[in-house]
Amino acid sequence: MSSTTDAPSNPAGAAKGRPRSGGSAAGGAARGRPGGRDLVRALPWIAPALILIFGVVLFPAGVMFYNSTRKISLSGLDQGSVGFDNYVEVFTFPYFWPIFIRTIVWVVVVVAFTVVISLGLAQILNKAFPGRRIVRLAVIIPWAASVVMTTMVVYYGLEPYFGIINKFLVDVGLVATPEGYGWTKNPTTAFAWSIVVAIFVSLPFTTYTILAGLATVPNDTLEAARMDGAGPARTYFTVVLPQLRGALSVAVLINIINVFNSLPILRVMTGSIPGYDADTIMTMIFKYIQNQHKVDVASALSVVAFLIVIVIVAVYVKVVKPTREI
Repeated sequence: MSSTTDAPSNPAGAAKGRPRSGGSAAGGAARGRPGGRDLVRALPWIAPALILIFGVVLFPAGVMFYNSTRKISLSGLDQGSVGFDNYVEVFTFPYFWPIFIRTIVWVVVVVAFTVVISLGLAQILNKAFPGRRIVRLAVIIPWAASVVMTTMVVYYGLEPYFGIINKFLVDVGLVATPEGYGWTKNPTTAFAWSIVVAIFVSLPFTTYTILAGLATVPNDTLEAARMDGAGPARTYFTVVLPQLRGALSVAVLINIINVFNSLPILRVMTGSIPGYDADTIMTMIFKYIQNQHKVDVASALSVVAFLIVIVIVAVYVKVVKPTREI
């Protein structure tokens, strides 16, 4: 008798050992997932961003795709649908694939050199030295100045007879005579100088992004590495650089998009060169509109460029995973 009354059931203890029913666990999991009602409640907060995305990205992209399937006259009159004939003209253009390869070279070289140089600049500007604030402000100048203005300074600096850059190259012996070489008249050298200008104007943003990442590196971690006997190089590559993953990922991604879509630098530096030996996809779109008056074909090439950027960004995000924590 006592054995049955001295051992009462204890639901609290049972609950402590395991859940009394599977429903409560499932209910907790269901509450953890956002449902349709949560989305409706969040809609007033995200609606402005959705409207902005639609107005700035989706609607222009839709109009661009629509125009790429139409025949548009010189005066802008829509003369009807042509299906995908404009895309056929784009891909059968004899210079398309050299222009595509040159675009990839343009993006890879500019972004790679920008990141490497910015890593060094950020490391220097992160140190304490007299006048550091002034130097940091000076780094912003290429970013604050007009890209066209900066490119024009370099363009006229390369002029054979009165260009200060060309005169310097003559004085140091890299060029034999001032009139001996037309830097901006040759497709190869004009394209190379465009890369130099693009790197120069891309440095401020990338440097400051990396500087922001360096500010998040704990001093305790650096001190621990030094106490363990790690030298400056090993500390940088094994401790500091992994901590910059987030900052570097964002900087590289934004630079890829900006450099791919860059027009002013190449337009100023290579715009007077005949032919297509210094063109990228962006300058080719401009030539379709200005020189050949083919808005419809330019729209088709713009759609192709948009899809290329989307693919590059998707692959980059998939491989690099910029939001993954260290």
